[in-house]
Amino acid sequence: MTDAVDAAAPVPLYLISPSSAVPADAPLQRSLAALRAAGFSPVLDRGALRTHQRFAGTDAQRAAAFGRAAAQSARAVMITRGGYGLTRLLPLLDFAALARADKQWIGYSDFTAFQLAMLARAGAVTWTGPALLDDFAVPEGTEPDETTVGALHDALAGRAELLGFRAAGASGVDVRGTLWGGNLSLVCALLGTPWFPQVRGGILFLEEVSEHPYRVERMLGQLLQAGVLDAQAAVLIGHVNRYTLVPRDAGFDMPAVLRRLRGLTRTPILTGLPVGHASPKLTLPHGATVGLATEGRQAWLVMPGH
Repeated sequence: MTDAVDAAAPVPLYLISPSSAVPADAPLQRSLAALRAAGFSPVLDRGALRTHQRFAGTDAQRAAAFGRAAAQSARAVMITRGGYGLTRLLPLLDFAALARADKQWIGYSDFTAFQLAMLARAGAVTWTGPALLDDFAVPEGTEPDETTVGALHDALAGRAELLGFRAAGASGVDVRGTLWGGNLSLVCALLGTPWFPQVRGGILFLEEVSEHPYRVERMLGQLLQAGVLDAQAAVLIGHVNRYTLVPRDAGFDMPAVLRRLRGLTRTPILTGLPVGHASPKLTLPHGATVGLATEGRQAWLVMPGH
């Protein structure tokens, strides 16, 4: 963490649990302490630790947390964790009102459903970024990933200008468009619904976890056959991890999936974007217009206004 971040006043951060319940044995206090040490001042929503079946409260209770988050004073709102449950809330949320609240909504994984809906229904920018228990539950005596923390601070302060990362794929890409996407399963789940953004000429980013490459290929094939991939200026693949290959795969793995996909679409497919279920994790403006350029193995995302 930089001295500048250490010296700055803590950034107020409101925490909600819109999906799965926070487990009773989750390292909650250690995560909150790490968040404070990283330069944030977290406040837990009063319903953040509720449980109902596998969820952090009933659908109505979890939807109400969005209203409380919109009404409280902190501008930044982060999820405690992902899991499952946000798609159940989409018919209950007033996206225009949540957009008018002018909050920096931060999360990923299951939170993709909310981010896509905010873009589709209100044209609003949200932030794909870390979650409390995924990124700040670090072992005693250690600190959260420095890049993840720095990227979050820079994004919320409006300091992010140019984000560089090592990429594989086409060199010489130079495009500009709406940055959108998130977890691949959620992107596919909303396809054909009122909460799916109709983005053309965009920069679609995708990540996935605990899904075998054949399932990832099947979902990418769905987006291809629906015309979504061909309609984009570029596709960025983030972390696709925590799956197990078996002997009968016989060389069928994620690189094989991507080689085939590149042969089926004219859209450049780039890998290496630091988003998803691993560290480091960038904080990206979902729904904003950004630039993308590549030269050799280096890629840059040019943030809005730059």
